[in-house]
Amino acid sequence: MNIDRPAVRALILSIGVALAGLLAGSGFARARAADRYVTVKGVSEREVRADLAIWPLHLVGADNDLTMANAKLSKSIAGVRAFLLKHGIDTSQIQMTDFSATDAYSNQFVNEQKVTNRYVVHQTILVRSNHPDQVLAASQQIGELASIGVPISSGTDDYGSRGGPTFIFSGLNRLKPEMIADATARAREAASQFARDSRSDLGGIRQANQGIFEILPRDQAPGIPESGQIAKVVRVVATIDYYLR
Repeated sequence: MNIDRPAVRALILSIGVALAGLLAGSGFARARAADRYVTVKGVSEREVRADLAIWPLHLVGADNDLTMANAKLSKSIAGVRAFLLKHGIDTSQIQMTDFSATDAYSNQFVNEQKVTNRYVVHQTILVRSNHPDQVLAASQQIGELASIGVPISSGTDDYGSRGGPTFIFSGLNRLKPEMIADATARAREAASQFARDSRSDLGGIRQANQGIFEILPRDQAPGIPESGQIAKVVRVVATIDYYLR
């Protein structure tokens, strides 16, 4: 039997090309299958209450005599101490900060004849308390100080910043493990639902991002930031990629 060698070689080549194409196609399919995944987010929230209050109280004393200006300031400090004690705030934790005394005559642009009080002394009483509710209640009665002749401003500073105490939640580290586990579980629930809807099997984790913990105001009230509210919400969002089979 005569064998047409060129024809045999052509047949072998065509079979090889077909097998190579089949294998390449199979490999591509596996690679595409390995790339099938779903990205889901899991949210965990906890309502918390502040456990620390910081309350700066800015006092001032003014007079044409420096000694008298300082005496007025001292009287105001005594009035604030009595006010705090009346409202159940431990005055042993307060700090005296930011003392200053200014002489209006030292300003070359000031007309001395129009100066009412040459000397002005400032002092800040910084209240730090582990009982935020007491501080909040006292801050709502701050007008009592004006009724006894104590000039005062309350808040972070005297230049337009929000007045009143700052409330801090310091227990975030205690919540982190529980909230991360909760966010991860919620993400897996969402991924499982997606897998069922797409008639797929849920695989392992491809990639995970824990997200950033946020402390937010519980009540989204205009003009009242998180730091001004005792009640807060801690929130974290976990973003996880799951393989689909």
